[in-house]
Amino acid sequence: MIGYIIGNVAGVYSEYIILENNGIGYRIFTSGKTMAEISAANQQMKFFTYLHVREDELTLFGFPTVEELDTFKLLITVNGIGPKVALAILSSLSVKDLYMAIMMGDVKAITKANGVGNKVANRIIMELKDKLNYEDSILMNSSDGLEADMINGDVTSQESEISDAVLALVALGYSDFDAMKAIKQISGVKEMASGKIIKEALKYL
Repeated sequence: MIGYIIGNVAGVYSEYIILENNGIGYRIFTSGKTMAEISAANQQMKFFTYLHVREDELTLFGFPTVEELDTFKLLITVNGIGPKVALAILSSLSVKDLYMAIMMGDVKAITKANGVGNKVANRIIMELKDKLNYEDSILMNSSDGLEADMINGDVTSQESEISDAVLALVALGYSDFDAMKAIKQISGVKEMASGKIIKEALKYL
């Protein structure tokens, strides 16, 4: 019905923003991450939108990127996942981090979102993992290819050091997701031995 709206931010509230366009204020529910990025009132923004229709209510959800909107729509296809839970997940994890957690089966990372327990996280992984094999263009085209290599098992001899470091960090009690996220922040990681990688990664954990 409405593909996107461009307007000025007239107000930021706990769960939604008011976006004014041609004298009309649209109440748009969005992620906490997006609201945190809004620097000031009257800021012009573009939101790609999804109209959620219920018998007693029409609710507009919006996101600054098509990827985030598509992820939101994918999440609400999961049995028992409604728009508010999907928003909570996108408030806790970026699209790229969520896809990585799903592909790696990292329940712990997904349960960081408010209101998402182990049962729900497992359902998200189970129902979306196969879909992301085909739909996940962001993860598979990341700048360094590290996530894709680790997930698909396409690991070079150099990257086997990274794999060993991930396993060691998991043995220390960290999740696959957190271990990989920390390792990605290390400069020159592909030239390091596993011991050095572990030492550097612990600085970010």
